[in-house]
Amino acid sequence: MLSIVRLVLTYGSVAGRSPAAEGFGAELGVFVTQVELGRTLLFITMCAAVVTALALVVQTPTGAAWTVLPVLAALWQQAQLGHASGATGHAQAVSSMALHLVGAAVWIGGLAVLALVVRDVRTDLSAAVARYSAVAGWCFAAVALSGVVNGLLRVDSLAQLGTDYGLLLVAKVVLFGVLGLLGLAHRRAVIPRLAGGGRAGDTVARAGGALFWRLVAVELVVMGAVSGVAVALGSTAPPVPDEPPADATPAYQLTGSPLPPEPTAERWFTLWGWDWLLVAAAVAGIVVYVRWVVRLRRRGDHWSLARTASWVAGMLLFGWATSGGPAVYGQVLFSAHMVEHMVLAMVVPVLIVLSAPVTLALRALPVRSTRLREDASRGPREWILVLVHSRFGRFVAHPVVAAVIFVVSMVAFYYTAVFEWSLRDHVGHLFMTVHFTLAGYLFANAMVGIDPGPSRPPYPQRLLLLFATMAFHAFFGVALVSGEALLVADWFGLMGRPWGPSAIVDQQRGGGIAWGIGELPTLALAIGVAVQWARDDERTARRRDRKVERFGDTELDDYNAMLGRLAERDGQRPAPD
Repeated sequence: MLSIVRLVLTYGSVAGRSPAAEGFGAELGVFVTQVELGRTLLFITMCAAVVTALALVVQTPTGAAWTVLPVLAALWQQAQLGHASGATGHAQAVSSMALHLVGAAVWIGGLAVLALVVRDVRTDLSAAVARYSAVAGWCFAAVALSGVVNGLLRVDSLAQLGTDYGLLLVAKVVLFGVLGLLGLAHRRAVIPRLAGGGRAGDTVARAGGALFWRLVAVELVVMGAVSGVAVALGSTAPPVPDEPPADATPAYQLTGSPLPPEPTAERWFTLWGWDWLLVAAAVAGIVVYVRWVVRLRRRGDHWSLARTASWVAGMLLFGWATSGGPAVYGQVLFSAHMVEHMVLAMVVPVLIVLSAPVTLALRALPVRSTRLREDASRGPREWILVLVHSRFGRFVAHPVVAAVIFVVSMVAFYYTAVFEWSLRDHVGHLFMTVHFTLAGYLFANAMVGIDPGPSRPPYPQRLLLLFATMAFHAFFGVALVSGEALLVADWFGLMGRPWGPSAIVDQQRGGGIAWGIGELPTLALAIGVAVQWARDDERTARRRDRKVERFGDTELDDYNAMLGRLAERDGQRPAPD
């Protein structure tokens, strides 16, 4: 209902028309069918209607998880409105705004859900509030980071902080920080008191309820104050105009960003075009993994330092590939795009697999024993187990299926319209990033991983799969090297670069990169499989030696006894005439 009201009032504001005016309905129909803003608002309204209907019928955690998809679709469309819709820094603005909206939605929505179920959780109120507090902390960080980034994209210099937009931005940052610290202090004071109520009883329950509602009131004050400044900020013209320059270059018209300078070895590591969603994912991955390791060590459990280093290296490499030189030059050079793709699909997954994140999570995450986990609800550990042991999870993790997904999706990506989609639409770029990283992880985990999930084949079959993959990469690379047809010609061919090779020569160079970078990690996986095979044989031999020391070599004794029986039978058989 609120989405419909917003749609109607937005058109009334844009057109300067009253909803009671004659012909308003017909004009609104044109707005939602022929104007981009109207179509976007209509899509958001439809998503809200779908989520409302699903919320009434869904009764399982899995169904609730699927319901998140239309919510994310609506938030992504919302992220493209306002200042983020401008041409300047569009991709970075949309990514940061999407992160901002998701963080705010989980923060506010989680509080609303907690308020609705407070009577049901009763004695588990402190546990529920503590879990919400952890989630709210992550949401606070996401909203703060994305809000600052999105604001700074519209400010070129410190002097522009003196404008109306700059002053509102500074006020929002300061207010958000102060209120966030107050909210954190309040939560730290309230949650122990909720947990330390001590004895059951109506008086204690009423006291806990009062504390809880005081917590809700403080959270609402924080959210309301920050949201008010955010609304004022969104309706204020920024110092940096959203419109593209009048003399925009071909590269700017295609990518929305100026053409980067000619690549050098230094610029591959010093030029950055931040994708804040993926940067946030990499930073959160490092923080969570290290916290889990610290949790294990505090309780006296060991976790390999090499695995931790592998995870951190994988996340840093992921951040560089998606926001560093490969991402910056990948928009204008096919060869750079191939570097980004191969790093995401072949190098990062191997480092992630060697760090065994699923095994660490299952060891570090607590097993919930309260009533909140004895029913159908799920925490992080329960969701991991559901995903690992689900039919779909076992199917895609099967070594043969993972190998097929890995090799077929590469051809399907580059020789269909999906490649162009990934260049022109940020959603397509995110799809490419997530898909190839996951496909690479499933394949590498099936070959050398220790995480639970796939039923791994014997070592000889793994080597055959790896050699088949190497052969495919060679074929794919040779096809690009020898090809004369330019992929997405109206993108790479119209970039207007004054430096570097021609588009077709650069594409052929990208084929060589695909061949080289694809072969080296696959060869490393083959070596890893061979090493695991040798170690497995050694462990089997040691187990057999220990068994022989304890019980004797029963297998050899049985074999010798069988030979003796055969010799005795042959001795009793009459000689031929």
